[in-house]
Amino acid sequence: MATDSSVEPRVLAIILGGGKGTRLYPLTKERSKPAVPFGGKYRIVDIPISNCINSGYRKIYLLTQFNSASLHLHIINSYNFDRFSKGFVEILAAEQTPEHSGWYEGTADAVRKNLMHFRAQRPTHYIILSGDQLYRMDLKAFMDEHIKSGAEITIAAKAVNRSDASGFGIMKVDDSNRITEFMEKPAKDMNIDDWKIPEASRGSLPANLEYLASMGIYIFDAKTMEEMLDNEYGDFGKEIIPEAIKTRQVNSYVFDGYWEDIGTIRSFYEATLDLTNPIPNFDFYNAQKPIYTHMRNLPPSKINDASLTATLASEGCIINRARLQRSVIGVRSIINEGCDLSGVVMMGADYYENDDEKKAKIKSGTPFIGIGKNCKINKAIIDKNASVGDNCCINVNGKHYEDGDHGLFYSADGIIVIRKGAVIPAGTVI
Repeated sequence: MATDSSVEPRVLAIILGGGKGTRLYPLTKERSKPAVPFGGKYRIVDIPISNCINSGYRKIYLLTQFNSASLHLHIINSYNFDRFSKGFVEILAAEQTPEHSGWYEGTADAVRKNLMHFRAQRPTHYIILSGDQLYRMDLKAFMDEHIKSGAEITIAAKAVNRSDASGFGIMKVDDSNRITEFMEKPAKDMNIDDWKIPEASRGSLPANLEYLASMGIYIFDAKTMEEMLDNEYGDFGKEIIPEAIKTRQVNSYVFDGYWEDIGTIRSFYEATLDLTNPIPNFDFYNAQKPIYTHMRNLPPSKINDASLTATLASEGCIINRARLQRSVIGVRSIINEGCDLSGVVMMGADYYENDDEKKAKIKSGTPFIGIGKNCKINKAIIDKNASVGDNCCINVNGKHYEDGDHGLFYSADGIIVIRKGAVIPAGTVI
């Protein structure tokens, strides 16, 4: 039964923190996927949270169970609503209760195990979002369309071509956008011509985008969600949604803006460097809909006789007589003279080293946090608090490394990843 459209909805947003994040390893070695730094000064989780806030939805739960300590700290430092707004961003990590004793066993199971917390807010609707996607969406427009349609469940969908369709859950819809069938990742050689978007539902979509892929973003009427979770199904996409389509009105909502699932090292790297383009796919420079994050009260960046081309430098950086091209430099980054960086994602540091720490490092011959003198670095991700010594060369000699762990560094799709807190001795060549 659809909710009465004349009643102002009470919306609860649920952001799914994901699993172990193995495809983003080693960035997820010590943190959950939503806590991975992005864009110099943000965390990935800031994107869905900001979409909620900018849409007027300020009751937000974040479900996570792996490496959640840094995520907790970021949320506490970033999102504090005044008492009059009645808003909150709260993390619900997997917990033992008299009813549940184990880990989350999938997206639906994570929501099911927290229903007792959600019910206290008396929501009429739930919006379920992913914690590792890059996009801007007016969630209120999404909700308005859901209520107007009379659907019990609405799934945000992205139009894709046949090649990309094999990587997603694909939906068959009728002329009224009602979903009649759902198929998880059809094989590339499978004929799915009868799953093409009906002409009546195409609107102004490009001709080559013929199929609707689920974005993993859902709106549920509250009563419907409780009923659909009254079972042991673990996953929304693989189990709950296909089952709901059989007996419920499930509609699609076509999203035509930029959307990127940044769940792999390659997609993370490319999405980050895209920010350096004159007109990036994802725009942080929107005064009406800002992306919120931790207010650090850092000083302005200091650029001393350096050349920066197509580069983002966050606050609190010190860059001395270096050359940077198409790079994203995180907060408190220190880059010394003679360095040449191209295609580098540098996540910065959590703190500045004090004099005593520097003296101890000089005595032990350990490089300071940041990048030392005369380093050449190409196509690399340098995670937080890493120390790269003088005269290091990283990914500039054309050598190919197999994907995986190589001791001092990690390789993924030709991208070199220097781990969080790693120490790269002076003169190292990778």
